[in-house]
Amino acid sequence: MWIDLRSDTVTHPTEAMREAMARAEVGDDVYGDDPTVNRLEALASEILGKEAALFVPSGTFGNQVAIMSHTQRGDEILLGEECHILMHEVGGAAVLSGVQTRSFPTHLGHVDVEKLEKMIRDVDIHFPNTGLICMENAHSSGTAVSMENMKAVYQLGKSRNIPVHLDGARLFNAAVALGVDVKELAAYGDSVNVCLSKGLCAPVGSIVVGSSVFINKARKNRKLMGGGLRQAGILAAAGMIALTDMAARLDQDHKNARYLAHRLEEIESCHVLKDRLDINMVFFTLDESVIGESALIEGLMNEKIKINGIEDGEYRFVTNYGVSTEDIDKIIDVMKNMVQSKK
Repeated sequence: MWIDLRSDTVTHPTEAMREAMARAEVGDDVYGDDPTVNRLEALASEILGKEAALFVPSGTFGNQVAIMSHTQRGDEILLGEECHILMHEVGGAAVLSGVQTRSFPTHLGHVDVEKLEKMIRDVDIHFPNTGLICMENAHSSGTAVSMENMKAVYQLGKSRNIPVHLDGARLFNAAVALGVDVKELAAYGDSVNVCLSKGLCAPVGSIVVGSSVFINKARKNRKLMGGGLRQAGILAAAGMIALTDMAARLDQDHKNARYLAHRLEEIESCHVLKDRLDINMVFFTLDESVIGESALIEGLMNEKIKINGIEDGEYRFVTNYGVSTEDIDKIIDVMKNMVQSKK
């Protein structure tokens, strides 16, 4: 069996999901008559405290359909300098929605609200309209952004009549880390995108929630973007289990991440970034003189352990449903042996 630390996107559907998918009642969702999709969307609306929901193919799709539905071509959207929409969505906002992106400074996902406010455009013939503010929680740095910071950003948006979109790909992880109901975090976004296919283990899909008016617009834009799905109930059946059973066990992934962080520090020159251990991610540095990047990747691969390479000078290991404490012990033992053999 492989151990995969590259991301929580690598999770496989559970047996319960596979059984639910096999017997799912289906229809044509573009016509709105797939009963399982309808049940998933109703469940998501209830859990996240919004009027309506829309099932979409992916998290990137969810963010992009939200941007398209909030803005007009030529608008400017404000978003964090290290956020997923800006860094890892292939410039989709420019291509799909024709909007200009402008980044505001963040510290581990937290927003300097005073600086953000200064970036909102005045009415001027030379300026684009500030059409949207985007937040992210949990943040891709591995942190959970405080409710106080989220509230301040949301209230700023309201005071200036600017909608706020929350990229909550790992919103359930953030809720666990902060010890709050996920509904409390979702309240600070006019729209929210939540991934079902990361730590929640569904094979495909994300949910976008918001007001009924917004979701109706997003539904049409989903069709425009090629995301109108037909007998999607087979996928939605897994999504319902993701929102209930799998959301309830995320704390185990967080505990495993902390255990992994503790054990990594047993390795020579391994420095764990402890201020970024809120969720299921462990960021660390490892001196090239101890073991090189390619040697580490190849050596672990030989022992059926998959990792990503260095990004911005750091390694990132992600615990997930497929990684146990026994797996972590094996990973550390293999890494220790590799380091020792280099001496």
